Amino acid sequence: MPATADAAALLRRASLRVTRPRMAVLSAVHDRPHSDVEGIAAAARAELGTVSTQAVYDVLAALTDAGLLRRIEPAGSPARFEARVGDNHHHVVCRFCGSIADVDCAVGSAPCLDASADHGFTIDEAEVTYWGTCPDCQVEGHEHPPGHHAGHQTTEPRGSEPRTTEPRTTEPQTIEPPSIPATPITGETP
Repeated sequence: MPATADAAALLRRASLRVTRPRMAVLSAVHDRPHSDVEGIAAAARAELGTVSTQAVYDVLAALTDAGLLRRIEPAGSPARFEARVGDNHHHVVCRFCGSIADVDCAVGSAPCLDASADHGFTIDEAEVTYWGTCPDCQVEGHEHPPGHHAGHQTTEPRGSEPRTTEPRTTEPQTIEPPSIPATPITGETP
């Protein structure tokens, strides 16, 4: 995290008032990149003693709108925030534990900005998310999620929960349609 004076200067340059909640949230995101709101709020509370979750959301929105933070939303994950802004970097996400790391864009010109079809848009940014297995999960024996094979993508859509190596088993369910009482049609309007 930048020193307190540096953080205050960042806020002032962005035309934001310097407040304790803004300083605490900015510090939390700098110290814990790719944190979700819950983690940022916990860190801010540890520094301030008390701050509402709504206040943290409001501060994150203000800091993101001012360009001091970046919000990322990997599929199946809550919004995450980072202080690395102003470049076109990407992310790699572990399918097992959800950990996230930064990945620099290709060296030289940014080929990720040369879309095969721009449909008339002027492209100025690309969000690329790489998915895989982090080193810690590899050590635990996770190599490929169910339905994945090296070099092949699964046809299963990504869910909102991190994948596990345990196959999901569910009992078949019978869903009965709701009973609707019959209403005679009389031709009259009520």
